[in-house]
Amino acid sequence: MSPITRRDFINLVKGGALVTGVVVIGGPVVAYLYPSDLQETPSEPVLVCKVDELPIGESKTINYGRYPAIVINTSEGLRAFSAVCTHFACIVKWNTDQDNIYCPCHDGYFSALDGSVISGPPPAPLTSISVTVVDDEIYIGGAA
Repeated sequence: MSPITRRDFINLVKGGALVTGVVVIGGPVVAYLYPSDLQETPSEPVLVCKVDELPIGESKTINYGRYPAIVINTSEGLRAFSAVCTHFACIVKWNTDQDNIYCPCHDGYFSALDGSVISGPPPAPLTSISVTVVDDEIYIGGAA
């Protein structure tokens, strides 16, 4: 076996750079032209958990189609909303101390009862999602 020459090494590096460039540029182009089959919202109900796994005053964030959803067990019943803030699409969190929904990006607050804006920059309320309990299991969306 003959030793690798300087020219062979440079050609090998150029080939590696070319392949890397094609993958870096081509990957997003292919993903754009052939998007995944994620739906905006699922057509079927999505199982959240069993009722006893979500005590009053607690929340659970789950995948719900393309975007996450937040399910909250309030003292007035189960509520579910899109977990995407209407200001800049940050993911909202449950604030157990104040019993409201909080967006950590720009200090926005939403009501846990109807998703309406309490304070901060969000221009619109959170999108509400229907909640159904069937056989001691919590489902959101669709018709269970």
